[in-house]
Amino acid sequence: MKRYIKSLMTVGLFSMTLVNTSCIEDSELTTGATEEQIGESAGASKGLLMATAQNLNSYSRDSHYMFGYGAMLHARDAMCADMPVLLAGGYDWFRRWAEALDLSKSKAIPGYTWSYMYSQVQVANNVIRAINPENATEEALGYLGVGHAYRAMVYLDLTRMYEFLPTEDIDPAADGNDVTGLTVPIVTETTTEQESQNNPRATREEMFSFILSDLDKAEEYIVNYNEKNNTMPHLDCVYGLKARLYMWVEDYANAALYARQAINAAGTDPMTESECLNTKTGFNDASKWMWGSEMTSEDGCVKSGIINWVSFLSNEYTFGYASSAAGAHIMISKALWDKIADTDFRKLMWKAPKESPLFGKNEWIDEGIGAALPDYSSLKFRPNEGNISESRTAAASAYPLMRVEEMYLIEAEAIAHSNPEQGAALLNSFVKTYRDSKYSFNGTDKQTVIEEIILQKRIELWGEGQIFFDIKRLNLPVVRFYEGTNFDNDLALINTTGRPAWMNFVIAQSEENNNKAIIGYNNPDPTGYYTPIPRD
Repeated sequence: MKRYIKSLMTVGLFSMTLVNTSCIEDSELTTGATEEQIGESAGASKGLLMATAQNLNSYSRDSHYMFGYGAMLHARDAMCADMPVLLAGGYDWFRRWAEALDLSKSKAIPGYTWSYMYSQVQVANNVIRAINPENATEEALGYLGVGHAYRAMVYLDLTRMYEFLPTEDIDPAADGNDVTGLTVPIVTETTTEQESQNNPRATREEMFSFILSDLDKAEEYIVNYNEKNNTMPHLDCVYGLKARLYMWVEDYANAALYARQAINAAGTDPMTESECLNTKTGFNDASKWMWGSEMTSEDGCVKSGIINWVSFLSNEYTFGYASSAAGAHIMISKALWDKIADTDFRKLMWKAPKESPLFGKNEWIDEGIGAALPDYSSLKFRPNEGNISESRTAAASAYPLMRVEEMYLIEAEAIAHSNPEQGAALLNSFVKTYRDSKYSFNGTDKQTVIEEIILQKRIELWGEGQIFFDIKRLNLPVVRFYEGTNFDNDLALINTTGRPAWMNFVIAQSEENNNKAIIGYNNPDPTGYYTPIPRD
């Protein structure tokens, strides 16, 4: 199996085709149809819509971290403190994100991140461009609402990744101009090639208005989308995106309002203990979430065997990078695991060490594989159907884009900013009802309550790529070096005193080459800024 993985790893690391905001030609998503024909055909419009979901899992053999939106989620988690990966034979393809190395604008990692995220903007723009709301059918209006929701989701991610927020003595004008509060260029369905070549980074206020406008349109139109599947957003997801949006700008009253609306509209409860720990369907079933991305056996990333979500996130999949074949086992940090109560069933989503009262209580697909894994190894994301050896089945899985659990925690934190006792009460209600009946939190001051809510969010959303945004928003530190740390990568042993500089993503060189408004307005390069703490 290691030979199989090594053979696939010989592809060139840097040979990629980059998409940037100045390259706005339409993708080849139809078979020669004109936009007029697309607008008249519900089937063609649906084809464009399906491309938004399919592009979530686009992949490239150029480098094995290139598996689309799931890779963006995983990269963000690698930049935090809760997900150490065993280095093994050097198969941790996401180690540079953790080490804050090779993040300069000319490197492949910023190039891919920028390229991929704007490719998702592009496919959403294709949907929006093709449907005129003034003469569209109800069915087409539903598709239009979904298109606006997708575009809002991607721009909200881009914005929170690239907006420059102050960090540890980093000069915000290192590239020539103060970039504090600047986000990313806005490219819409009407942006021309000429406009894109001089398209400045939007301010926080401009971007907020743009995303809110998308979400207002999504809210208006998406009620016409009647297909019952969780791989496309519905009204509950629009409310959820609004909750995330208002959290970003620290409008906590509206964040709480929309989080509650999302909960009420979701029509789904938080996952149960049996659902979370199920060896066949644990965190691979989109029907349990508000919104998820699902792969099929015919998707290229699945056919690749190893360039996909399951390969990197499931320790039990025998062909994956996280498997014993490659040894890049994915774990929860010891520091976070130690903070989970033994009565909280979520603690069993990771392998308990021998000294724990939970040792021997984990449920495994294969006992032999479980016994061989290092302590704290993840069991959260199971291979599809519990199949560990047939890649076309195992990797045809799903991963969450939005869960109702996040909305409960957004609501609790948002309210805690103005009413800590009520926020604590909401947190107690959520955890006691759905996660640990013996949980009791008695904090009353705002800082203590918010810290506890973020702790519960780190536990609940581990591996789902969301906690990055809370750390950046709240100016929290990333701490990986401590007594007993299970980070084995010496270059990742970095402790910060506040939000890390690497959380202000650097814009790719390709964008500077094609968009002169970015020149002199890039984020400071964090590469090499931090010195890892040496082990004794």
